[in-house]
This record gives sequence, structure tokens and C-alpha cells, in this order.
Amino acid sequence: MNNLDIAVLLPCYNEQGAIGDTVKAFKKALPNATIYVYDNNSTDDTIKEAQEAGATIRKEYRQGKGEVVRRMFADIQADIYIMADGDNTYDASVCPDLVAQLIEDNLDMIVGTRSRDLESYPKGHVLGNKFFSFLVNTAFNSNLEDVFSGYRVMSNRFVKSTPLFSDGFEVETELTVHALQNKIPTREVRTIYASRPDGTSSKLKTYHDGFKILKFIIFILRDVRPLLFFSSLSVILITISLLLGTPVIIDFLDSGLVKRFPTAILASSIAIISVFSLFIGLLLDNVSRGRKEQKLFKYIATTYFK
Repeated sequence: MNNLDIAVLLPCYNEQGAIGDTVKAFKKALPNATIYVYDNNSTDDTIKEAQEAGATIRKEYRQGKGEVVRRMFADIQADIYIMADGDNTYDASVCPDLVAQLIEDNLDMIVGTRSRDLESYPKGHVLGNKFFSFLVNTAFNSNLEDVFSGYRVMSNRFVKSTPLFSDGFEVETELTVHALQNKIPTREVRTIYASRPDGTSSKLKTYHDGFKILKFIIFILRDVRPLLFFSSLSVILITISLLLGTPVIIDFLDSGLVKRFPTAILASSIAIISVFSLFIGLLLDNVSRGRKEQKLFKYIATTYFK
């Protein structure tokens, strides 16, 4: 491990009071690693505190965690990447063990799943995480516990072959979906998740960011699992069509007349849209398969170490 180039990536926005201890914890756990703090337009003393703790400072002026992570992945060259938040909530002491597991088992990503202690993990976030994890697990037939964990140990091959498009807190979901879609070797390892230091606050807005994440998951499923997305839409539409059209059919069988002509037109139109939706899903599934093959070729062509 001493011969590896390890980069610790810490995206930060107004983490004064936490970032210094975070940097020190990772430097203690991995003395030979380079600690990068990417500041995202902080208005407090985040940069000063990080510099005093010994971090290398970089800046990303486009606001949003996704913007920062995309820049970090593009800028930094390393063998192993460790991404964490700068709020001193993740357990840095387990890093050597996580890196060793990544290398020994030839994995490309290890996700440090978080404890569910309500003192350190708000109840609303717990419920939201379970719901979104259920959606992702259902779509990809997986059994992940924590799709939103920001604590990740990744290989050079994974980082350099992952296309990122999200600009906010959706980025962890995007990393997870990319690994699941392309069947990239991944493992979850339970880690301690501590409460934020006093005087600091989370940047995640439960309802606002939760809605953005839900919308992102729906759109990403449309892109990577179009057949599932559009066939589900087709089922919903055909169900609505049957609910509207069944009384019309019953009336016609009884009287030989179409007494609810507008309803009959509406039900027929929805049924036609349902069929179109299914065929769109079939066509886009072939397109998605081609895009998946390109991602796999990129992944295979990238070396495990830089």
C-alpha cells in the first residue's frame, strides 16, 4: 500500500469547524495519501482551516456537489481514490482496511454504508434513503443498503471510466447506478457515521433535494432501463384505459349503443398511447444497450492503476 498513489477527495462548502478535523483524521489514517479539499464557493474560513490542517486546496466555482465531484475526477490522477464529505462524520480510521479490501478482492468500488443512529442520522433522511434504495434495488435487482453514502473507495479504472452528469446531491446515486448497470465489482462495508460537529449544519435540504433526487432517479432509469420505464408506463396507461373503457363496453353489450362517446374516444386514445409507449421502450432498449457497450469498452480499456 505504501507504493500506491492514494488521493483523498473532500468536496466542501462552508465546512468551517469540521474540515480541519476531517483532514487530520485522513492524514493520520493514510500518512502517504494526498488530501485534496475542493472548495465550492465557501463564505467562511473553510479554505484557511483546511490549509492549516495540511490539505491541498482546489476550487470549483460551479455550485453543486455533482459539479465538484466531476471536476475532482477529471483533475486528479491517482491509483486509489477515497471520496468523503468534509463534515467529519465518516470514520477515516477504517480507510486502510477498505483500500486493502479493494485491492485484494480486485474490486472497483467500496461503499462505506452509514449507521442508522437517529442521533447522527435524521429520521427523514433514513426514510428517504430506504425509499430511494428500494427504487434502485428494484430496478437493478440488487440489495444495496445505502445508495447515498458519500464515503467511497474507488479504483482509477472506475473513476476514469464513469461519466457524470448530475450537478447536486444526486451524484452518489449516479455512481451507484453506473456500477450496477455495468456490473462493476462493488461491495458495501458498514462504517460508523458520527453526528456533525456542533456549530455546523447539513447542506442537504430534505424535501427540496429529495424531490430532485427522485426526479433524477426517474430520468436515469429512463436512460439506462428504458424498457422497464416505458413498459411500466404502458401498464399504467392500459390500466387507465380499461377503467375508463369497461363501462362503455358494458353499455354497448347491453344496448348496442355507445352512450359515452367522449369516454370511448379517451379510453381508445390512451390505449393507443400505451402501445406506442411499449414500442418506444423496445426501440430505446437497443439504443441503451449500445451506450452500455461503449461504457464497458471504456471501463475495460482503463487500467486498474494509473
